[in-house]
Amino acid sequence: MELTENARVVLERRYLRKEGGVVVETPEDMFRRVAHNIAQVETEVYGESEETAAHWEQTWYDMMTSLRFMPNSPTLMNAGRDLQQLSACFVLPVEDTMEAIFDAIKNAALIHKSGGGTGFSFSRLRPKNDQVLSTGGVASGPVSFMKVFNAATSAVKQGGTRRGANMGILRVDHPDILEFIRAKEDNSELTNFNISVALTTAFMDALEHDGEFDIRNPRTGDVVGSLRAREVFDLIVDGAWRNGEPGIIFLDRINEANPTPELGEIESTNPCGEQPLLPNESCNLGSVNLSRMLKPGDDGLEIDWDLLEQTVKSSVRFLDNVIDANRYPLPEIREKTLLTRKIGLGVMGFADMLIRLGVGYNTPTAADIARSVMSFVRTKAEEESVSLARERGSFPAFDKSIYAHRLPCLRNATLTTVAPTGTISIIAGCSSGIEPLFAVCFVRNVMDNDILIEVNPLFEEVARSRGFYSKELMEKVAAHGSVVGMSEIPEDVQRVFVTAHDIAPAEHVAIQAAFQEFTDNAVSKTVNLPNHATREDVEEVLMQAYRSGCKGVTVYRDGSRESQVLSVQRKDEKKTEESQASEAHGRVEMTPRARPQVTYGQTEKVKTGCGNVYVTVNSDEHGLCEVFTSIGKSGGCASAQSEAISRLTSLALRSGVSIQAIIHHLKGIRCPSPAWHNGQVVYSCPDAIGRVLEHVSARYALNNPSGLEQASAARADSTVSVKKGNGLSDLDNHVGACPDCGGHMIHQDGCAVCMNCGYSRCG
Repeated sequence: MELTENARVVLERRYLRKEGGVVVETPEDMFRRVAHNIAQVETEVYGESEETAAHWEQTWYDMMTSLRFMPNSPTLMNAGRDLQQLSACFVLPVEDTMEAIFDAIKNAALIHKSGGGTGFSFSRLRPKNDQVLSTGGVASGPVSFMKVFNAATSAVKQGGTRRGANMGILRVDHPDILEFIRAKEDNSELTNFNISVALTTAFMDALEHDGEFDIRNPRTGDVVGSLRAREVFDLIVDGAWRNGEPGIIFLDRINEANPTPELGEIESTNPCGEQPLLPNESCNLGSVNLSRMLKPGDDGLEIDWDLLEQTVKSSVRFLDNVIDANRYPLPEIREKTLLTRKIGLGVMGFADMLIRLGVGYNTPTAADIARSVMSFVRTKAEEESVSLARERGSFPAFDKSIYAHRLPCLRNATLTTVAPTGTISIIAGCSSGIEPLFAVCFVRNVMDNDILIEVNPLFEEVARSRGFYSKELMEKVAAHGSVVGMSEIPEDVQRVFVTAHDIAPAEHVAIQAAFQEFTDNAVSKTVNLPNHATREDVEEVLMQAYRSGCKGVTVYRDGSRESQVLSVQRKDEKKTEESQASEAHGRVEMTPRARPQVTYGQTEKVKTGCGNVYVTVNSDEHGLCEVFTSIGKSGGCASAQSEAISRLTSLALRSGVSIQAIIHHLKGIRCPSPAWHNGQVVYSCPDAIGRVLEHVSARYALNNPSGLEQASAARADSTVSVKKGNGLSDLDNHVGACPDCGGHMIHQDGCAVCMNCGYSRCG
């Protein structure tokens, strides 16, 4: 298999089967396990021959090992294993009773435990201070209950390895909408939620005419007041400008495309917003790797339409089988899912495809290619779904669907979704979803002082073939953050290798709208804005998304979330001259996270020239967080210095500093009195602390395969950082450190994603 080193690391960390913390499955074994499990549906459910099942098993195995198609992560992780929960997306109802609210919390916990993400609409809940007839009291409102959901999510790790992810949605005409819009002004609130405001056509009309719109109490349906649309919209824009929250969805537009309106109204989406679902529905997703859908032509590479058709049709059958192979976390979800049999086939590697075709992402030609490709995918997916319906029957709600008057039959109520592909695109070795490149070159720090320049393989190929490749130039590109405007690089190469920061907001939206035109569900994409973007820029993006037919949009202004998370000041405090000077020089001052009430750890004894040193390393839910040392010969300078080192190390760990950098700086420090310990020379007390940190971090990673980047020392796979000049790069689009590997999290595909290992905060 043509797997990159990053792909193998991701697979070992999250996907391959382990026994006692040791990987006992190869990537090929994993794909065989998945293909075999899904192919068994052919015989066990539909009575096909063993030869037919074997044919499809080999077809799907070849499709995945050639990296032409990948199913969503739960399918790769769980197919053919005890859990057998294969869906990524769920929407749960939240009814307006205390019993129903806590049933939803319980059901969400079960879904998170199985590895899925959940979406909720809180629009049915009565507003704050509304009457509660059964008790004579007053209601606390949707935002209050969202905090309960958030706390429950923190207590349940998704799939047993990471926190669950939620989408919280509230209709714009709910009485508590202003509180909801402001709910994430503080980034420490609702940390397990993305939030989006559901905008209605009535609201958008009022906004266009600078008028007011009605506010309704969901308990009674009565109009209880009105708000000026412009004032509400300005609050949404301000939140999106400040930290990307809230996003927006266009609820009426989503329901205009609802394939089964007689079954109910769509109220919410999954955590990244690309999959609108009815209450209690789930959906399984998969993505075709467009970078593999090319062939030589008369004038260079061209799209291989035959291969794309074959891949799409095989993928539709695969995803339809997943519905039957799935073990659903709740009987209500199984019932609703089988009623509509929704699948979501999307694409990834779009930016790579454009590069290989010699087309700039920010050009009209790119939008035309997007329409052509997605139209073709949608058409061929429908052809296969009709063919499957002739074999197996239409989805049970077909007669109540919008297709009943257009098609003779159809197997699946929806067919296409453009989803985030953070991790599976790393496995496939391609660009994520329909996002542009994040960077052409970037700096990877290995053991802190060893600098490694990572170069996009397509760019390196062009640079070498065109004769302008050099190590010095690649370092300059990494420092510059973009090839645009660099005289050393040919202009035609600059036009093709544009990054997210080189692309105007309108051009981002144009690509999203082009894909949305032929997508049944929705499209996950982030419109990246520079840090200096204004609120007016954000407003223009939201309005363009509405005018161009998108079903929602996510905006992220670079550095906006990071500046609040890492700032030492409260947002209402006046900046000092010192802090202003610090910002002017590109530095960001960090505040460590608070020490938790309870930590867990271990103590290791190391013999040093100062006596036995007892080093205790503790961890919390985020990873290793503090160090204590005690020296047998207590008192004196050695004890004081070791205590100081431990305190500073603890602060660094809780501030997100790479543990590899800490180890690198401590190990090897020498004092006049080295000592032998377990056959090795221990040079000093700091050296002993560094060695213990190295041992503990390796053991921690083995026991917590989805934890911090402590395993990276053994693989020389340390934190990624992108630098420019004497400060953080304008490229970094940085939203904190990855809890899996310690690398940089960026805003992409409508969520925070690690560019190093593919971890996504949205599940």
